Amino acid sequence: MDRLRAMEFFLSVSKTRNFSTTARDFGVSATAVSRLITDFENALDVKLLLRSTRQIVLTESGEEYARQLEGILWNINAAHANITAIREAPKGLLRVHSRMMFGLGVLPPLIARFRRLHRDIHIELILSETPADLRRDQIDIDFRISPPVEAGVKRRILFRSARYLVASPAYLAERVLPATPADLAQHDCLAYLRPGGENVWHFSQGGQVEDLPFQPRHASNNGMALLELARLGEGIALLDDYTVHADLERGSLLRLLPDYQVTNTTYEEGMYATILDTPMVPAKLRLFLDFVVEHVSGESNRFIALRDEIPPSADQVGG
Repeated sequence: MDRLRAMEFFLSVSKTRNFSTTARDFGVSATAVSRLITDFENALDVKLLLRSTRQIVLTESGEEYARQLEGILWNINAAHANITAIREAPKGLLRVHSRMMFGLGVLPPLIARFRRLHRDIHIELILSETPADLRRDQIDIDFRISPPVEAGVKRRILFRSARYLVASPAYLAERVLPATPADLAQHDCLAYLRPGGENVWHFSQGGQVEDLPFQPRHASNNGMALLELARLGEGIALLDDYTVHADLERGSLLRLLPDYQVTNTTYEEGMYATILDTPMVPAKLRLFLDFVVEHVSGESNRFIALRDEIPPSADQVGG
């Protein structure tokens, strides 16, 4: 019995709940999939699947085994890929996940420049407002605004950031400028949608902490939408410093309550590159991560983020 193939078949069926789907994915018959899994169960002396004419259900043992197999098979495939990469020039697909603001404003120009240096490495960029499950989603690198908490990953901080309250001059022209957090109760506030639906900004000054619950005028789960609403004069938004830096320089947004630290989560946020903790980092991943770090890491470089243009690299000058 091919034990590795049996593991692959079982893990696939645990996700698809369908022998035929797994059979198509592996280019074999559904009967072959079912027979091999049955032989595997007999060898283990454990029932992994409960079969009926209408559905396939995992047993408790099957659920636990599937969880363990996902990591085991990923490591086996990664080991094969890493050994191959040692004797080949870096190439292939690199799957990158990022938060929306960083992914829209920073990564596209960097990806374009990286491509000119490494033409055999292809980037697949996925954007969302929630961290990716690196192994399950088959993501090579995830750019997050907070440090990872799950086991089996490692991080590299690109920069730390703060959050600013901002509003447009047009909005502020018709209202009294807030002098304290409590004054915000008289203003239209824009909220970032978070799990639980509670809208609270946390303020810190001189060791004193104050929480301000509020009812938003508008809310969104997308930072770019909140930035645009603030530019349009719809209210006060809480956004990362690197996100609003260019607007503050142009005067299209103004910062409010600058003597306070303010956040809607924690004060320890920034941009973290998160990868799986494996014995060997693939060359294509290492090259891309080093390239991004070179261009945006550090206190000053973070303000390049979301500007209209990122300065050209040496390979572009005079080219």
